Amino acid sequence: MAMEHSQSSDRKLRCDAQRNRERILKVAKQAFSQYGANASLDEIAKESGVGSGTLYRHFPTRENLLAAVYRSEVEKLAEAERQFAETLPPIEALRAWMLLFVDYIAAKQIIAPVLNTLIGDPHTVFEDSSTQVWTAIRALVKRAQAQGDIREDLDPIDLLRALIGVANVASTPDWQQSARRLVDILILGSRPIK
Repeated sequence: MAMEHSQSSDRKLRCDAQRNRERILKVAKQAFSQYGANASLDEIAKESGVGSGTLYRHFPTRENLLAAVYRSEVEKLAEAERQFAETLPPIEALRAWMLLFVDYIAAKQIIAPVLNTLIGDPHTVFEDSSTQVWTAIRALVKRAQAQGDIREDLDPIDLLRALIGVANVASTPDWQQSARRLVDILILGSRPIK
């Protein structure tokens, strides 16, 4: 009996720890977006409803937290591709995912430069993310093409390049709004010519 109680308690702690981790990542993304990569870790812990010790147990360094936020954003993109493909018509799934990609770009613009300077080899952080992003956009475009919603000659990478291009030349804080408008323009321009 005591063993059963112990296993149940361990599972509960793991669930609590997972919820704490998710809250920390959500708050950290907001803090990094608002204040930059040097946002106060103590404030992130406080806003997450955890103590600093809990934050440092999950993320021993600022670099660990930044990398985890970045990976979390990539995981959201990968999961969203699957979810949108199951719940939305192909063209709407592609549009919804591209809008989410704009948010990912915003997070990456803050996090990537810091990771590049703090980590000896940022390639390990970014390598897997590129694969996940390319896989997701290709699957969504292929599905929309099969449905006849998107031109057959469209290269999925061109859609990403257009959105990334807007972010890279952004000189105003409202570039995300422009990128969101661009999503609709890209979708419209990707339709088959009749």
